[in-house]
Amino acid sequence: MSDLSSHSAPHAVGPLDGLLVADFSRILAGPYASMLLADMGADVIKVESTQGDDTRSWTPPERDGISTYYLGINRNKRSIALDFTDPEDADVARELAARADIVIENFKPGGLAKFSLDYDSIAATNPGVIYASISGFGTGLGASIPGYDLMVQAISGLMSLTGDPDGPAFRAGMSVFDVTSGLQATIGILAALNHRNAVGVGQHVEVNLLSTALSGLANHSSAFVAGGVVPFRMGNAHPSVFPYEPLATSDGDLIVTAANDPQFQKLCRVLGVPELADDPRFARNEGRTANRDILRPLLLVRLKTRTKMEWFRELLDAGVPCGPINTIDEGIAYAEELGLDPVVLAGEGASAMPSVRNPITFSATPPRYDLAPPALDEHGRDIRAWLEREKVPQ
Repeated sequence: MSDLSSHSAPHAVGPLDGLLVADFSRILAGPYASMLLADMGADVIKVESTQGDDTRSWTPPERDGISTYYLGINRNKRSIALDFTDPEDADVARELAARADIVIENFKPGGLAKFSLDYDSIAATNPGVIYASISGFGTGLGASIPGYDLMVQAISGLMSLTGDPDGPAFRAGMSVFDVTSGLQATIGILAALNHRNAVGVGQHVEVNLLSTALSGLANHSSAFVAGGVVPFRMGNAHPSVFPYEPLATSDGDLIVTAANDPQFQKLCRVLGVPELADDPRFARNEGRTANRDILRPLLLVRLKTRTKMEWFRELLDAGVPCGPINTIDEGIAYAEELGLDPVVLAGEGASAMPSVRNPITFSATPPRYDLAPPALDEHGRDIRAWLEREKVPQ
């Protein structure tokens, strides 16, 4: 992709510099994956329909008329708008895929075959391609089921675990399986790239939201698979650890996660009840979990004597993990206080866009933030011209 990059502003060299990604995905899982690759230096061309990625219009909230949803997952990319039903545009898409190191798509399984943009068609002329497909329920009997995060939260069992024990099931406050599927796709792509470096050929990487969900449920899905136990809704409580939940102070709840015996001993010392750590009912985690209904009110008596922020500072200083329940702005402010620099500017000058930084720190090849999220077809003319200069034989 260096030929096209040379016609744009110089960019920082990342660990994936020189790799070309043809991103045929939209909404969240695929675009999130491609943005992570772009942050690490890959050249990502975002292929959109002539109407644009659906998330461009998912408002409110917005910034300058553009959805912040779209802005949050599409930095460091170039956009070209193509109508696959138009023969010329379909040729452009195939030419791009023929040159790509990586292709990402989240069409319904088999949806790209009629345009010869499926894995088998692309690999026939580009055997080194890493072709990542993201679906909702796989390519077998679930191929026709649309893959929406909320559906997967329900079907996987996550919603059965979320909410008050006696209340209705709730969705998570974010599209958790879209994001984690994007992460799984990124992991698969990087693993396949390493394999290609070793043997010289690419492969088809497939991720589906339901499998991601069942894997991500981790201890909960393992409780059934390995132990025959069906987990149930416990509100903010943890099934296997106590205290590991919000506890009331004089002015609001504080998350307290004394997840092992030494942490519980420190908690008791700070609260002024060291005898609780020696009580045989509470000395070990198994006992605290079994006797949580006895222990909780004993802790609350002490916690309600001071504010959540007073306890937060003192408990942290003593080595007890805890934290206030912040709003998003407060969470970002705390990250800034810790020097984590959570907000970066993507792009330069007047078009630079505030964005949340990539969470990975590299000692030698830091993430880049060269390009603001692109306007629809912003780079279409340049991309078409680049593809025309030296077409790959079909």
